[in-house]
Amino acid sequence: MIYIYSQWNKGQSWLRRYQGKNPTFACILGFTATGLIPGISAAGATPEARQYTAIADAEFLATGGKSQPQYPLPHLIAGISPVLITRAVVETLDLPTYIFNAGLPHPPSVDTIDLGGVAANCITSGCAMTLDTVNYLLQQGLKWGAKLAETTDYLIIGECVVGGTTTALSILTGLGIEARGMVNSSHPACNHDQKWSVVERGLKQAGIGENLGRVDPLTLVAAVGDPMQIVAAGMAIAASLQGGVLLAGGTQMLAVYALILAIVKKLNLRCNIEEIVVGTTRWVAEDPTGNTVKLAKTIGGVSVLATGLSFNTSRYPGFRIYEQGYVKEGVGAGGCAIAAQLKQGMTLIELLTSIDNLWTNYLSLKMNP
Repeated sequence: MIYIYSQWNKGQSWLRRYQGKNPTFACILGFTATGLIPGISAAGATPEARQYTAIADAEFLATGGKSQPQYPLPHLIAGISPVLITRAVVETLDLPTYIFNAGLPHPPSVDTIDLGGVAANCITSGCAMTLDTVNYLLQQGLKWGAKLAETTDYLIIGECVVGGTTTALSILTGLGIEARGMVNSSHPACNHDQKWSVVERGLKQAGIGENLGRVDPLTLVAAVGDPMQIVAAGMAIAASLQGGVLLAGGTQMLAVYALILAIVKKLNLRCNIEEIVVGTTRWVAEDPTGNTVKLAKTIGGVSVLATGLSFNTSRYPGFRIYEQGYVKEGVGAGGCAIAAQLKQGMTLIELLTSIDNLWTNYLSLKMNP
């Protein structure tokens, strides 16, 4: 039950090539002060809490909640963090996992690969990062993409960036792609007007508003992007030359895909774009308050895959609420679920059971530390 929503032939060929193969998971943590805007994201109940969402998710991804957490999983407006999906797959597949710090506001509580980036300013400033930082992070992404691809059949690239669907909208718009009203969010009904107001202000402040589609892609990221985007783009470009790449996410990874196309063209880099697909959840792909499929087709050439995972029969209401549009995706959840189906041939019921059991164990540990 892996669905293909765009570029069917490309998606089918990719799935056939990597069925039964061994993946590696790279999770890129980043932060943008855009995520502190009240109401912009549901990935953390308050702006203060959203500063620690990526750090808490990374801690759970690394430990599975088996130790007394320094940063417990964040209280969301509704639902349970998608890192439960990812961690269940990591445990089931014994999946090699690398956690990268591309730029966080506070030190992570588990070992990460520090890429020397910085947390981005709010995109309304029109100066999210310096161009030097963006260039440096691109080189880090290229280096690590090549390194990880040497030891795996395909690379899953996930992310955790609160507010990242808003920076995705800004990158897509800056590249000249009409994405307004099509992105997703962690809210059950996407806050399109709020996102657009923030993006429009940032592009205007950066002097890009009248130059959409013609600005240098690295300059664009420096103006209105976040640190994850440029690392993920570089990692995918380099890894595609040695094997498959599964960009694990929804709107944010569609923006990364569009950024890849622009960077490759601008810098004349080698890239095997046929090896790169986007993998997400059906909650994103079928979100009635966004338009993932149309956005993919607008970008062009990108195959969007999605796991058919359903939480309708989960033992926990915090998971069942995904079926109402909350949370949807994050921390590479959809892509990792696809990998489990490809590698182990896991049924969706087996995958759901492993996720529920992981949450049961976590709750037990909280009650009996």
